[in-house]
Amino acid sequence: MSRTALVSNTAMVMAAGLGKRMLPLTATTPKPLIEVGGRKLIDYMIDHLAEAGIEKAVVNVHYLPEQVEAYLGGREHPAIAISDEREVLLETGGGMVKAWRSGLLPDPFYCVNSDNIWIDGPRNTLLDLSDAWDPARMDALLLVVPKERAHQHRGKGDFHVEPDGRLRRRGPDEESAPYIFIGAQIAAHRLLRDAPDGPFSTNVLWDRAIAEGRLFGVIHAGEWFDLGTPEAIAPAEARLAGG
Repeated sequence: MSRTALVSNTAMVMAAGLGKRMLPLTATTPKPLIEVGGRKLIDYMIDHLAEAGIEKAVVNVHYLPEQVEAYLGGREHPAIAISDEREVLLETGGGMVKAWRSGLLPDPFYCVNSDNIWIDGPRNTLLDLSDAWDPARMDALLLVVPKERAHQHRGKGDFHVEPDGRLRRRGPDEESAPYIFIGAQIAAHRLLRDAPDGPFSTNVLWDRAIAEGRLFGVIHAGEWFDLGTPEAIAPAEARLAGG
């Protein structure tokens, strides 16, 4: 049965990375502010949040932070809060933990990347995540997409989705896995417990959740665009323009 409301009114938006693979475009512009199809990358994600009814976006900043803060100053919905990582880039896991320990993230919360684009399926993708969330069974619920709907992506895949929705990583002897994590999840405070200090990847927390049988996935019903390099922009723009 579909929920009548989101499981959280808050999303963390990851916007602190250096964007090295997007050079030379990121030499003077943070990756979330790169334009694709006439819009800033971060606007695609913030608009998804606003359309779903998210009330607060916690945006972490590190690289060229003044540009990100100035640009987001023009947004009214959702309300923007900044998690400042100017001194040390904390990576994905460390960034979530800092915002959590600062009291910015409720239990649970959404966490989304700001440097790729997805197109919704029949309805807002964040609602699909919300409907599948079960705190009794889950520490985190990840949005994944089949490789055939992951445009410009050249990786080997990240996960297998078991019949009950649990995620299993691509094994060391496997050449590929059918699903790719596309930068959106619901996370519980339980995922962050006993987390390391300083910079670290969310993979550390996911691996523990996998071992405990508490990492699950939702298969994205739409399409996704991997925008890791400047060469990926033109094909994405052509497909977006073509509907």
